[in-house]
Amino acid sequence: MRNRHLLQLALPLCSLLFSGYATAAESDKPLLQEGKKTLYQRVLTTPGCKLGQAAGDDKGELQPAFSSLYVYQKAEANGQSWVQVGPDSYGKTIGWLPQSCTVDWKMQLTLAFTNPANRDRLLFFKEKKSLDDIFSAPDPVSLVAPLRAKMKRDGHADGVLAQEPEYFVDLQKQFYLLPILSGEEVMTENGFYTRLLNVASVSKASAEKPKDDVNQLKGFNASVVFVIDSTISMGPYIERTKEAVNKIYARIKQEHLQEQVKFGLISYRSNNKAVPGLEYRTKIYADPNQVKDGEDFLKKVADLKEAKVSSSLFDEDAYAGVLSAIDDIDWSPFGARYMVLITDAGAIDGSNKLSGTGLDARQLRLEAGNRGIAIYTMHLKTPGGKDDHVKAESQYRDLSNFDSTQSNLYQAVDAGDLKTFGQQVDTLASAITEQVKAAYIGDPAIGSAIYAKEDGKKLTPEQKLLQDTALIGHAMQLAYLGKKNDTQAPLVFKAWISDRDLIKQNLPTTDVRVLLTKGQLSDLSDVVSQILQAANEGIISPTKMFERLRTVAATMGADPNQLKQKENARINDLGVLGEYIADLPYRSDVLNLDEETWKRWDGLSQEKFIRTLSAKLRHYQKYNADVDRWVELAKGSDPRDRVYPVPLEMMP
Repeated sequence: MRNRHLLQLALPLCSLLFSGYATAAESDKPLLQEGKKTLYQRVLTTPGCKLGQAAGDDKGELQPAFSSLYVYQKAEANGQSWVQVGPDSYGKTIGWLPQSCTVDWKMQLTLAFTNPANRDRLLFFKEKKSLDDIFSAPDPVSLVAPLRAKMKRDGHADGVLAQEPEYFVDLQKQFYLLPILSGEEVMTENGFYTRLLNVASVSKASAEKPKDDVNQLKGFNASVVFVIDSTISMGPYIERTKEAVNKIYARIKQEHLQEQVKFGLISYRSNNKAVPGLEYRTKIYADPNQVKDGEDFLKKVADLKEAKVSSSLFDEDAYAGVLSAIDDIDWSPFGARYMVLITDAGAIDGSNKLSGTGLDARQLRLEAGNRGIAIYTMHLKTPGGKDDHVKAESQYRDLSNFDSTQSNLYQAVDAGDLKTFGQQVDTLASAITEQVKAAYIGDPAIGSAIYAKEDGKKLTPEQKLLQDTALIGHAMQLAYLGKKNDTQAPLVFKAWISDRDLIKQNLPTTDVRVLLTKGQLSDLSDVVSQILQAANEGIISPTKMFERLRTVAATMGADPNQLKQKENARINDLGVLGEYIADLPYRSDVLNLDEETWKRWDGLSQEKFIRTLSAKLRHYQKYNADVDRWVELAKGSDPRDRVYPVPLEMMP
């Protein structure tokens, strides 16, 4: 194995000590981690842990596995080490645990399975050597194939403790902890960087349900919501979309699938306060939950016409239309969830004062992903927008990445050709309807096209559209079946996994989430705000920017004199983001920025840096308001210690 790097994965995110609690009595505080000033010791319980009233009391109450608890004291009793624990960091203790039945949790990173539609199920290995051998092999298939064959035949294989469930486990619906205990980054023989991770995993045991995929999929349904730019010049495309939906509804009616496929439509323009003649920024014309049939759909969208006046910019507020579709439509009744964005212009950036969302493509893609929505973009590259094409394509390619299957759903319509556009809309709507029909009648070939071997030929846009839609449909069916079966993470404790597929090593098996408390998120937001202010000042004077960062460092309780000790200090060296950010196992613009680099950047690079930070800051505010996704890790813990699983890419 080549080019091995030990990961610095000791990320301690275990409850930042806020200034408001700095005067609490020492006995009211959990123990600090060694070498840290603000980070407390925490442990996870393992199966069989009993909570006693005092050190040495082994007759206590059995605790749920994977309870996350703070450590307040340590003691020796009956020849064992014991820890006094509490559910939060605010002085509440609940008893003593044998240290032997706990695991130190120094990093508040957890993993979430990606959707397994486009890869093999992740294997949990007993020893790291099994993974070393696979990734060192010139032909990893020769080692993996026999393991999978034995797992399929006997339900077990030597060295394999468990495997990922067949269906997708939705972290939002069935929260589970898959914390990283340690890890190592390697370069495989095939040239991919992958992390070998020592993880712990326990989910609540549940009765095994008999599988009956065919009957369960009879309830599988789909919603397709068109999000259409209705500014000047879009009239013909609006009418052609209506025509496509009407044709599909006629087919749905003929095949008695009226309850299985629903269509909706949202129109967007731009900031109607800047240009009142636009009438609205976004408007829901047809909610798929309320549309009865094709006739009803056409009736609801009959008044949709292109705007009578021009917007103040060539770009329109596409992101406002997308966010309206995410937040204002109830997607929960549908197994398959599709959004189709149709536009001939770029999107107004979240940092622009005319933006209605304050968000950019990446944040909207993550929000859509949280709801299981795939976003197609049909970008009409009309001659009038030629100067905007490159930027707009970059925006919409980012927006239309469907992370679960690594598919990109961006479709360009060259010259805005109406006939080509009509064919693409017809193909997409037909493919989605065909998927639902196949599921409804119990066709065993559902999604089988995604496993077809590539013959090396370049796919036509229509073939790629069909292939991507088949793959995504399969992923959505796995998510649907996972929900129907209450699929949970495997019942296994310590094991070794790879964060990349063993064979298709370009495909991730897991996403990383950072569990932040309300206070930590607020603190992070404050610090990013201050860095953002410093960056804005830095456009004028790089020296002034770093003076501002010295002030931030002092405010955060770090040592601002580090700048004087190092000629070329990084922002990370200032401690401005606190101890819980500094050890993250990835490189970011903020953590690796130094004054010399900032000075070398041109104005566009500096502006991009600031825009990226601004978008993340606005997204933190959305997380804070998202009450449904805050998780209680330990029963009875203080509400302030509930955590939000923030995607790693949204950290600064």
